[in-house]
Amino acid sequence: MPLEGHWQTVNTPLRTLTARERNVVIAVLAVTAVAILGLLLIPSDEGRTRAAEGCIYTVVAGRTGGEPVHGCGAEAEAICAHAAQFSDPRADAIVAECRAQGVATTGEPGGPFSAKRIR
Repeated sequence: MPLEGHWQTVNTPLRTLTARERNVVIAVLAVTAVAILGLLLIPSDEGRTRAAEGCIYTVVAGRTGGEPVHGCGAEAEAICAHAAQFSDPRADAIVAECRAQGVATTGEPGGPFSAKRIR
């Protein structure tokens, strides 16, 4: 059986916040909201630079997450030639980066097509 006035006793705050405490809570919430919006709206690719001429750099899906694929010169040409033999999304991403950087996607490294650049 409920006691008389029990609900009011349980739900009445012990004290109310002072104006200063309320202003501190509002300021903390405002700073937190601005920080969250800043993190969401600022692009995070500031460390990403364009690969040098004849080099490739891309991130593709790997076994445990994003796997960076990078190489320069003959290594880049070998990576591109190998990826061009497949038609899955991973290989398509590598070939797209090869074409964007002008690295050949045909031939063997050191072969007759290794010096060929796509433009």
